[in-house]
Amino acid sequence: MKLQSICVCLWALVAALLLFARVAAAQDSGTRGSAAPANAAPQSVAAPSPVLRLTLDDALARARKNSTQFQAAQTDAAIARQDRYQAAAALLPSVTYNNEALYTQLNRNGGVTFIANNAAHEYVSQANVHEAIDLVSISAFRRANAAAALAKARAEVASRGLVVTVVQSYYSAAAARQKLESAKKNAEEGESFLKLTQELEKGGEVAHADVIKAELQMQERHRQLLEAQLGFRNARLDFAVLIFPDFNDNFELAEDLHASVPLPALAEVQQLAARDNPDLRAALATVQQAGHEVTGARAGYLPSLTFDYFYGIDATHFAVNDGNGVSNFGNSTLATVNIPIWNWGATQSRIKQAELRRAQAQRELSLAQRKLLAEIQSLYAEAETALNELSGLSRSAELSEESLRLTTLRYKGGEATVLEVVDAQTTYAQANTAYQDGAVRYRVALANLQTLTGVLTTP
Repeated sequence: MKLQSICVCLWALVAALLLFARVAAAQDSGTRGSAAPANAAPQSVAAPSPVLRLTLDDALARARKNSTQFQAAQTDAAIARQDRYQAAAALLPSVTYNNEALYTQLNRNGGVTFIANNAAHEYVSQANVHEAIDLVSISAFRRANAAAALAKARAEVASRGLVVTVVQSYYSAAAARQKLESAKKNAEEGESFLKLTQELEKGGEVAHADVIKAELQMQERHRQLLEAQLGFRNARLDFAVLIFPDFNDNFELAEDLHASVPLPALAEVQQLAARDNPDLRAALATVQQAGHEVTGARAGYLPSLTFDYFYGIDATHFAVNDGNGVSNFGNSTLATVNIPIWNWGATQSRIKQAELRRAQAQRELSLAQRKLLAEIQSLYAEAETALNELSGLSRSAELSEESLRLTTLRYKGGEATVLEVVDAQTTYAQANTAYQDGAVRYRVALANLQTLTGVLTTP
């Protein structure tokens, strides 16, 4: 019995120790858990990235970096510049260093079998300065120079075309914002008018038909709001794809769509277009390139002259001196005149090809000149018409808004019908949309003028 009591006491002691250990561990864990946030660095909450505010110049700079077609034109221009450099280098003397070791089979008498070699063992280690003088190389350089000018002009054409695209997308997104705000206002106006008709119907002042008409108008305004939201979203996405290398919708447009931008004088446009039009420069460079190609083809009838100067070792031993102490170093000069005699008319065929290309290039230059004169008149008339209409569209938007306000007041006073209010609301929505579209049209017309003059008019 006594032994049994001792065992029970021991089991109770062990259980108490285990319980104490668990409590201590739990307290230690809780202490550590509560102390960890105090000692650890506070977790930083990711701040939202700031909204990127884009001016038109910023958008153009980003689009130039992101446009594949523009970068391809720039690459072609850079390659053409390297071609011109290589053609110029071909006109200058070249220096090479040649090393040869010739081993020749001897005949039975110990003499050299092949007469092309001077000895059984011959070592050549010498520098060679080579220069070729012919009209073909000179024409090739001039043709490469004209090709570089052509590629540069085409790159400018691509740049100005990109400007038109960016301007249209930029201000279309800005106009979409204005249309969305107008659609929200129209939707609110439709809801207010519906409430007004319902209140007047309760007072017995209007028929239930007015409420139905007002509700139909409200539903139409809400559908227009949804379409405006979709148009705004698509315009921003199109613009983002144009200027960002990756998807980014966190931006806003800094330029005011309705800022006053003057139209340059026609004489100024004509002067700038005649001097800086890239299409005309490209056509002119094509004619020059074709002319140099004709000259190069005709040079096939003329002789060519080459000079070679050699300095180094050409001896039976690869050493500074031979066995007698005489220096193995020496020099020699070689001049060659190549006179073309007969190649079965290949030169004449190349001349004919080059002349055909030159004639076509001259026709294209004449067409470019005529198109330039026509485009100056057409694009300037487009910009002038858009500017003249813009003031009228602005006034129409103001008048339609005032007409809607007055018509709604007259309806409250019982002097106008519900159809007049609905018509005023529709007129206001149409006038505001036309005003935004007119502003975009004028901006695009100015950008199109930039394709002729190279000067983008900005506020």
